[in-house]
Amino acid sequence: MPLVNVQVIENVFTAEQKKEIIQKITDTMTSIEGEALREVTWVKIDEVKEGNWGIGGHCVTAADVHAMQMASA
Repeated sequence: MPLVNVQVIENVFTAEQKKEIIQKITDTMTSIEGEALREVTWVKIDEVKEGNWGIGGHCVTAADVHAMQMASA
């Protein structure tokens, strides 16, 4: 029974996007482990407070992530 823990910065993903994350990770895990384990595959999303996440020595906020999303669009 796997538990996949996903950590994201708070205020980045909507409730609908988090639902999609859970569904797609579950689908990926069951494609590897077998469909019989779908019902016991757990996905947990932890939201880290903005500013408590750092990349390259810099604190990252939701606004920073949204700017990166817009730049890649």
